[in-house]
Amino acid sequence: MKNVSPLISFFSILLISIGCSQQKTDRTLQEKMQQNQPIEIPLVNGLARAYFASGCFWCVEASYESVKGVKEAISGYSGGHTDNPTYESTTTGTTGHAEAIEVIYDPKVVSFATLVDVYFASQDVTQVNGQGADRGSQYRSIIFYQNEEQKKIIEAKIAAMNKKISPKEVAAEVYPFQKFWLAEAYHQDFEKKNPDNPYVRRVSIPRLERFQKKLPEVLKSGK
Repeated sequence: MKNVSPLISFFSILLISIGCSQQKTDRTLQEKMQQNQPIEIPLVNGLARAYFASGCFWCVEASYESVKGVKEAISGYSGGHTDNPTYESTTTGTTGHAEAIEVIYDPKVVSFATLVDVYFASQDVTQVNGQGADRGSQYRSIIFYQNEEQKKIIEAKIAAMNKKISPKEVAAEVYPFQKFWLAEAYHQDFEKKNPDNPYVRRVSIPRLERFQKKLPEVLKSGK
């Protein structure tokens, strides 16, 4: 480059080095996660659990709670390499965790396959490491599977969607489920409890409404 001071060159090289190091760390985490054996959560009172990450968990929680057969959606963290993550530590991007949700649902009413459809319909499927202006590895998209049947469902739906959106590709990572860490109490039902919050009004509610227009057939009555 012309007319660039040695100091600027040094920082440019440093930033490139940091970026490459982060990419290497991300790849290592992905490889490690993908090699794990999935942990299957047993039914409790006939209800199953599924786990997804797709940007801000306030938004994702609200979308799933509007779906028939979903009893509750809980905000938390998953997909990383550290124990006891918090909101503060996760936002640094150093824990490996993403904001995630636990979906508690009745499999007699709504299938896991439909929950995956909801997942794709409620986000920008091609955005890497974020949704909208929320960017960073803590906002990346991940679908967690608990057994081979779920993995096959996810892979088939991703393959079908990749054909639909080609030459773009689905950005979601696919991990075997390991553990879900509960988020702080104030995050739970945040959109429902804080309808006048600026972020909720500007981002969460419009995202929920876009999803509901895409899949009206899966919604609870009155939604």
